[in-house]
Amino acid sequence: MEEKIKKETQIELSYGVEDKPELLSRILLAFQHIFAAFGGIIVVPIIVASSLKLDAKTSTALLSAAILMAGVATLIQSKGVYSVGARVACIMGTDITFVAPAAVVGKKFGLAGIFGATILGAVIVVILSFFIKYIMKFFPPIVTGIVVCLIGLTLLPVSIDWAAGGSGTKNYGSLQNISIALIVMVITLLINHYGRGLVSSASILIGMVVGYIICIPLGMVNFSTISNLKIISIPSIFQYGVKFNISALLPFIPAYFVSVISTVGNLRAINEISGIKDDSKISKGVLSDGIGSILAGMFGAMPNTSFSQNVGLIPLTKVASRYVTLVAGIILMVLGLVPKFSGIINIMPQPVLGGVGIVMFGTVAAAGIQTLSHVNLNNRNILIIATSIGLGLGVTFRPEILSSLPESLKMIFSSGISTGTIAALVLNLILKEKK
Repeated sequence: MEEKIKKETQIELSYGVEDKPELLSRILLAFQHIFAAFGGIIVVPIIVASSLKLDAKTSTALLSAAILMAGVATLIQSKGVYSVGARVACIMGTDITFVAPAAVVGKKFGLAGIFGATILGAVIVVILSFFIKYIMKFFPPIVTGIVVCLIGLTLLPVSIDWAAGGSGTKNYGSLQNISIALIVMVITLLINHYGRGLVSSASILIGMVVGYIICIPLGMVNFSTISNLKIISIPSIFQYGVKFNISALLPFIPAYFVSVISTVGNLRAINEISGIKDDSKISKGVLSDGIGSILAGMFGAMPNTSFSQNVGLIPLTKVASRYVTLVAGIILMVLGLVPKFSGIINIMPQPVLGGVGIVMFGTVAAAGIQTLSHVNLNNRNILIIATSIGLGLGVTFRPEILSSLPESLKMIFSSGISTGTIAALVLNLILKEKK
């Protein structure tokens, strides 16, 4: 009886992990994955560049590097290089988790500090990949739910600033800026809710494109900066320098833990959909996260991890072929070598980002709440949730409370995510479950 139920619930795939669709089919299916992931890949460097007030040339270079290294990481994860990579259909890119720590570190140590922290954190991930099953015990749903929830909540004020036109701008909060943000937000919501398949998955990207087009006749898009960009550009290693500092690393550690947990979950889901029972692929996939992030830090991009939205495309398309995502990786690498392409994205008006940002960051917070909804809300767990989120948001909204602390402690607790994560981990160990 159990075997019969398993057969009925198992997805019948058109192409398995090792199957090779025809080249044209591979390319079309690869673009589906790219559309689903592209909004997530580009939004992180855009947010960080905006937060650090970088010039157009540097912002464009960050975008190009993010797209290029997402392609490289996807290629490694899908193809496999020696013992690195899960060899399954998995799209990689910089996750929204790393926005807050990158902004905090960037303001103190510049881009060199961000890339140094990216590499140091990635080395930790490489080490963790060999101890996955032991580490997961310290991150039960109550801890991961709190962390994911804080990631979304602490970033929402940033999206509100964008919706108003950008912090410190002359027309901050103008009717035009807010109207554009609301239009983009409504379009994104409607497409995500009523769209089907790929259209729904690419709702963030479609919302950004529509908002971008609306802003052009309003004179809000300046194309002059694109004319000076090269058609093809190959990034050099450590072009912005690198600075290794433990204080800079500390805010990145909670985000890396979240990304590792996310990758484990995504790879488990892919294995289940694909009918794979080899758990060693998960540790190899996490190892690929680490290696991909080390390479990203070297070439001017932020950490790479697996994208969960692309996992949903596998049962939808009934295609689990790793050769499809391998082609997607190659296409992303090509796009990352074209600065003019990244330049067009980089000049996107901030109200457009605000419209999708509210939905995106709110969705991340909601995902955390969903995880917490599966936790037994007894007195112990309510205390952990309340204290951790309270401290995390308190530090985010009133950072001046840390002004008297030593610089090293400021770097640890200046991010609401790291403050909340530390509180959740400590309280989860100290407050024992009552029998």
